[in-house]
Amino acid sequence: MASNHDIASPLLGTIFKLKVAVGDSVHARQEVIIIESMKMEHPVEAGVDGVVASIAVAEGDTIASGQILISITPGAASTQAAQDTTLMETAERADLAKYRERRHLTTDEARPEAVARRAAKGQRTARANIADLVDEGSFVEYGSFAVAAQRQRRELDDLIRNTPADGLVGGLATVNADEFDADTSRIALASYDYTVLAGTQGFLNHRKKDRLFTVAEQLRTPFVLFAEGGGGRPGDTDAAGVAGLDGPAFALFARLSGLVPLVGITSGYCFAGNAALLGCCDVVIATENSNIGMAGPAMIEGGGLGVVKPTDIGPIDVQTANGVVDIRVADEAAAVVAAKKYLGFFQGATKNWNRHDDEVLRTLIPEQRTRVYEVRTVIDALADIDSALELRPTFGIGILTTLLRIEGKPVGVIANNPAHLGGAIDSDASDKASRFIQLCDAYDIPIVSLCDTPGFMVGPEAEHTAQVRHFGRLFVTAASINVPWVTIVLRKGYGLGAMAMAGGGFHSNSMTVSWPTGEFGGMGLEGAVRLGYSKELAAIENETERAELEAKLITRAYEHGSALNMASHVEIDDVIDPAETRHRILSIIGSTKSWRARDGKKRPMVDTW
Repeated sequence: MASNHDIASPLLGTIFKLKVAVGDSVHARQEVIIIESMKMEHPVEAGVDGVVASIAVAEGDTIASGQILISITPGAASTQAAQDTTLMETAERADLAKYRERRHLTTDEARPEAVARRAAKGQRTARANIADLVDEGSFVEYGSFAVAAQRQRRELDDLIRNTPADGLVGGLATVNADEFDADTSRIALASYDYTVLAGTQGFLNHRKKDRLFTVAEQLRTPFVLFAEGGGGRPGDTDAAGVAGLDGPAFALFARLSGLVPLVGITSGYCFAGNAALLGCCDVVIATENSNIGMAGPAMIEGGGLGVVKPTDIGPIDVQTANGVVDIRVADEAAAVVAAKKYLGFFQGATKNWNRHDDEVLRTLIPEQRTRVYEVRTVIDALADIDSALELRPTFGIGILTTLLRIEGKPVGVIANNPAHLGGAIDSDASDKASRFIQLCDAYDIPIVSLCDTPGFMVGPEAEHTAQVRHFGRLFVTAASINVPWVTIVLRKGYGLGAMAMAGGGFHSNSMTVSWPTGEFGGMGLEGAVRLGYSKELAAIENETERAELEAKLITRAYEHGSALNMASHVEIDDVIDPAETRHRILSIIGSTKSWRARDGKKRPMVDTW
């Protein structure tokens, strides 16, 4: 006959509760006694199936470690004892049930009316946008149980149900992890929730932003901000203070500039504080229904500036023409597609790519030197198929700025636009190119310059735009970078403008080469001839003879300024077959390092303009 099973105390303590009596049938995993020690309860299980034979202690007794407490006669436990234990193990705990209920109230499923209102406007919820952006199952949320700081004026249940996450959903996730490794694909993100108090910036969602901005700085993760809503929220009652102007959010976010890529996305109304954060981003992606402004209707009216409709403030046509918006898209789904594509340029090279045949490049520049052409055809032919992403296409249109890939490697392209002012560089184009150069340098993206310019824009009217300073910006910015810079002269390379397109001079970059169509001079050759030979031409009274001499001098000037003659004087590095272009670029950019490998910033910031 088997001997009894004795249960000994595992520690010094006091008998807090006896949960069985002599003669009770017990299950092996059933709790039979609870010992209190150092204010903590320690449950003791039976250890075997059987019947309680004896109990050697009483509640309140102080017991020693190893002291015998209960003796059990082994045997089959009663069905009831086994069932009781099973029920205890399978029943959901009260704390977990409460958590699940609260968790559900943070989801879109708990707010069907709010979701329906968004759908009626053709927009998505904050959580729906995030789910579309990030890799499935990767989102780790911060501060999901926050509610508006209005407990002094509203019931807690009302706040839980109607102000989930205090109107800001944010955390960490991965994007494009199927193409890049886990570390490279990790991002931080935050999305204002317009269904919660019109996306205003509340006390607690400010704290959440502060936390996320700090985490992004610590982990060196790109940050994606969905900015829709108004500015500061006047209705919060639970925070001490007067105006809240000591909050760190804007400084913390601005400090990320130049450290990690910052992506701003907006749809609908984006005013005041939301717009201020959006304006700090490296790239702004906005939908057709966007209105972006540093103040909404209430603030405008409060300032005595009249009553305006929100749709009259910073509509998309205004904000694309003036350069505020970098990428214009139809809706939030398209914005997410653009954001994922943009982020990819900062996540590294791709292994899978397709490109056009090199020979295509040979036919893109017309043989007739005065015939205009579309420079985007050159950019698209040079880029891996479907890889190009143009920024600010309707602002500063004299220079195109485009991110693309060449055999999987990220590249930033600046290109003169001969369809606008013959390719002359004006103030807006200079600003646009200068900022793009900063962006590429900050995150170690090589620069390719496609040069076809008669130079900087000239004339009395042009000087009203402060050209002297704007053009100077292009030179000092180019001189401050250290990423590889390759200049390809497609056709015209004249004057200071051409030097700016080469990073300051044809020998101030990593390589300057020309296609056979290239032509060069200190200024436009026709003008140079007319100025340089003005006396000789004026001395000829016969108009036909004068025109013949002028044409002869211009032809000679073009021969002198031809690409081949420039190369023979080593003023450029080479003249190449256009089909060689991709190979020449790759020979320079192949060893580019990643911005992630640095300790801190290369540049103090990326200029917002």
